[in-house]
Amino acid sequence: MKKIIRDPKLCEPAKDSLEEYKKKLHHITETIIESCFDKDSFTHINNEPIPSRAEIVNIINEFIKILFPGYFSKQKIEQYNLKYKIGLSVSNLFPRLAEQIIKSFRHECFRYDKPCEVCINKGYESALCLFEKIPELRKILATDVKATFDGDPAAKNYDEIIFSYPGIFAITVYRIAHELFKMEVPLIPRIMTEYAHSATGIDIHPGANIDERFAIDHGTGVVIGETTDIGKNVRLYQGVTLGALSLPKDAGERLKGVKRHPTLEDDVIVYSGTTILGGNTVIGKRAVIGGNVWLTKSVPPDTMVLLEEPKLNYKQKHQS
Repeated sequence: MKKIIRDPKLCEPAKDSLEEYKKKLHHITETIIESCFDKDSFTHINNEPIPSRAEIVNIINEFIKILFPGYFSKQKIEQYNLKYKIGLSVSNLFPRLAEQIIKSFRHECFRYDKPCEVCINKGYESALCLFEKIPELRKILATDVKATFDGDPAAKNYDEIIFSYPGIFAITVYRIAHELFKMEVPLIPRIMTEYAHSATGIDIHPGANIDERFAIDHGTGVVIGETTDIGKNVRLYQGVTLGALSLPKDAGERLKGVKRHPTLEDDVIVYSGTTILGGNTVIGKRAVIGGNVWLTKSVPPDTMVLLEEPKLNYKQKHQS
């Protein structure tokens, strides 16, 4: 092997080279600043501070500790200290959540010149309302955990599901965000569900309406659109899309609030890779939709929809 000979002088930094580059950097910085005033680019200058994504992620993780006491705490929780632990968690988390909600309301008011709605009071009231929903959220999440366990022979126990299943994490974050969405809190619900999306590959819009005993098996690639309605005891597998039909270019404004995504009634099962589109598409009760199906029309109750069995072609490999 040929030995590489290096000239040590070539590796020595040239004198004053950093200063020379800094001089060039000054001009580059000026062009960056100028670009901030380009009307076609996006900046957040002279506006109220927006909510902190990092803080919202921290709030989600603390909120989950309250929804599932003892599961994610660093210290042991026992009956004698439960009142103290929950009280401390609630009292610490409430002002942090309220601060982010206030920022989201203030940003909305100032950014879009809305009339003053006393954002501070709205923020505190919204945070208080979310905490009031915790007992109800705990009950519905318990049904989601049980539904996941009931349909998964690989699950050893409920603890395994709560600790490790991405579907339960995504559903938990969705249920928190959905309550804030119903209160018309700006920005934060979507920040929450997109965080869960990035962590699990499961994309649930906070505006979707999802009833109890909802299970997502495996989960990667699941998409649930804003105006989706899902009934009780529905199960989805990986790669399922509940989406909208092809939308016009101005759909962002023209179709806001319009029903664009499908309805799945009670006890529906949708297997992996299936796409169901359209606001008028209704999958009836107890229907089973097989894998890799594409649907844009409604399906009656008690119906099974399957692709015709594909034909496999076996060929003998040629020996070289």
